[in-house]
Amino acid sequence: MNRPRQPNTTITLAHGGGGGAMKALIDDVFLGAFDGDGAREDAACTPLAELAARGDRLAFTSDSYVVTPLVFPGGDIGRLAVCGTVNDLATAGAVPLQLSCSVILEEGLEIALLRRIAQSMASAAREAGVRIVTGDTKVVPHGACDRIFVNTAGVGVVRKGVALSVAACRPGDAVLVSGPLGDHGAAILAARGDLALETTLQSDCAPLDGLVAALLDAVPGTRFIRDATRGGLATVLNEAAEASRIGIAVTETAIPVRDEVRGVCEILGLDPLYLANEGRMVVVVPPDRAEAALAALRAHPLGQEAAIIGACAAERPGRVVMDTAFGGRRIVDMLTGEQLPRIC
Repeated sequence: MNRPRQPNTTITLAHGGGGGAMKALIDDVFLGAFDGDGAREDAACTPLAELAARGDRLAFTSDSYVVTPLVFPGGDIGRLAVCGTVNDLATAGAVPLQLSCSVILEEGLEIALLRRIAQSMASAAREAGVRIVTGDTKVVPHGACDRIFVNTAGVGVVRKGVALSVAACRPGDAVLVSGPLGDHGAAILAARGDLALETTLQSDCAPLDGLVAALLDAVPGTRFIRDATRGGLATVLNEAAEASRIGIAVTETAIPVRDEVRGVCEILGLDPLYLANEGRMVVVVPPDRAEAALAALRAHPLGQEAAIIGACAAERPGRVVMDTAFGGRRIVDMLTGEQLPRIC
């Protein structure tokens, strides 16, 4: 269905007024991108039988996204929002099905940029096999928000027999990561241009539902999966150690980090263990399934550089330690404060 483009080039307060300007904006930018040719209802409705056929538990999550710049190497705020919510569902063991999209727009935002973001969301949703089925639009005066804020909520169904939990890790379990860490955080930092850093780094922003499905098919007894977003690997490991009341020991030389990311971190005094990721996950599996999990991850395009980085232990419950490249050992605490503001 071809929809006429509304005449404005920037967002005005009228676009949030609930009248013709808002309708024209939603029709043009959002329904046009999200294939929204269905009925205009206040809620999306899904038959319960369709959900029950896929699993035995409903998974529901919500997140809000702010990032500077809005467009960065490897993605933009729209792709980030879809991938982030899909990944929260997938790493809970759910098959993502439907998303909502709500936006807060600043007066003066370029409609061409908004259209690009909406189309990016639609593309990421198709990549993940989910549908954007409902949403909301609000406009605030210039200066009341940072151009655009995005909130996405997601619904999925957990497969029967899958029971992932941050409290399920056991002594002896193997700890894996699905690929190099810190790409997203380093790419965002370089894209801001404040420090004149030249790099070819791109964000790892990607939907992980296919990678999670491949892992669970190979290792249905997987204990725990979590995407390492804000706070990075270090925060995820500390959450698992505390909730499971076990210790976790990792080896620095086993943790994959690109040389460019290491370089950025060395220049700025950052630690790649705390950098945000948007397409990497941490996995804990029984010790006798570690190699099977590694093989399943590496067989998928998003997990080709997966690695076993450590193990859980009965000693030092609630504590994460790392054997360093220099032969020492250090405690890896949870992130305190913020390394990079407005990262996701």
